Amino acid sequence: MQTNKNIHSNWENIKLIHSGEDYFSRLESLILDAQSEIHIQIYIFEYDSTGKKIIEALKKAASRNVKINILLDGFGSLSFPKEAINDLKKIGIVIRIFSPFFSANSLYIGRRLHHKIVVVDAKTTLIGGINIADKYRGSKEIAPWLDFAVEINAENIAKPLQELCQDIYLKKRIIRRKEIQSDIATPKDTTIKILQNDWLKRKNEVFKAYINKIGNAQKEIVIVSSYFLPGKRLLNALKKASQRGVKIKLILSGVSDVPLARRASCHLYSKLLRYNLEVYEWKKSVLHAKIAVIDGNWTTIGSFNLNNLSSFASIEMNVEIYSVEFAKNYLLDLKEIMAQCEIKTSETLKATTGFTSKFTNWVSYWTSRTIEIMVTYFPHKRFRKFY
Repeated sequence: MQTNKNIHSNWENIKLIHSGEDYFSRLESLILDAQSEIHIQIYIFEYDSTGKKIIEALKKAASRNVKINILLDGFGSLSFPKEAINDLKKIGIVIRIFSPFFSANSLYIGRRLHHKIVVVDAKTTLIGGINIADKYRGSKEIAPWLDFAVEINAENIAKPLQELCQDIYLKKRIIRRKEIQSDIATPKDTTIKILQNDWLKRKNEVFKAYINKIGNAQKEIVIVSSYFLPGKRLLNALKKASQRGVKIKLILSGVSDVPLARRASCHLYSKLLRYNLEVYEWKKSVLHAKIAVIDGNWTTIGSFNLNNLSSFASIEMNVEIYSVEFAKNYLLDLKEIMAQCEIKTSETLKATTGFTSKFTNWVSYWTSRTIEIMVTYFPHKRFRKFY
């Protein structure tokens, strides 16, 4: 996919970063240039060529006495070798597994650390949906998974976010609730806010932001969603927005690493089209992005999926950007993506979806819903044991 990856290059404080070399070259550079402290909290850290390259950069930073804290999810990074963890600890890198999938006293299922955050020297932040793995970097032969992150160069964002990462790493039961927000000079008239979603700790900021912005949308909603299985409240918000005359475009997975989830999303297509929503399928690579641009002035990018797992189980983080200029330029990227998508219509759906396919989609939908209920139920029953 050819997109305009340099459209934000003249913005000093905030930059849109694409998956692929764009993200990983920047990540490696930030680590190698770090002077004092690095915090990484991430769902998937693969011990593949990309992961090993980032590890080598971290080792070089540690050799300069840079303090490094890494928090990996126990399920997403299940394959990360214990030997590699021990090697990192030996050179002073502090690393912990969040909520090991199997522990001595329980089976952890739904409550996952789904963050994709890097904070360097309490000055620079990378936040988005990109994990550390070959599939997000891609190669000359294979396109990277489609995803985005934002680089923020603002101490009044990075410093409190670093403190928040430290609190989560140290398992503090009372996590700071102070808003992480900043007005910045460039791009002009821009406000950045960090949104947390951790339902068990009474943080529903990402979910509420989606509901609020969709509910108040006047012109256009563009959503890119990798595992699109919204609950009734969000689906109704989209329906009502469409009834108000808001133009809604959904960019969904045509290729997915979780075929069951894609089939479940397909079950909703008929309903979405009846609501007059435009549905686009991206088939050039796995779609992993979780973003929205609403009314050309509000953008959110992060780890939050539009499904109940993100809403009620996982620990999520998004960045919220109020900026006409940022949204305008981002929409240029999204228009290029939509131009390469397959457009779904009622006519094409009827022509391509037979009884067997409809039945498979129906079974996938209700199977996914059942799984969601199960994995969100277990964290709820463990309400007093957050970690």
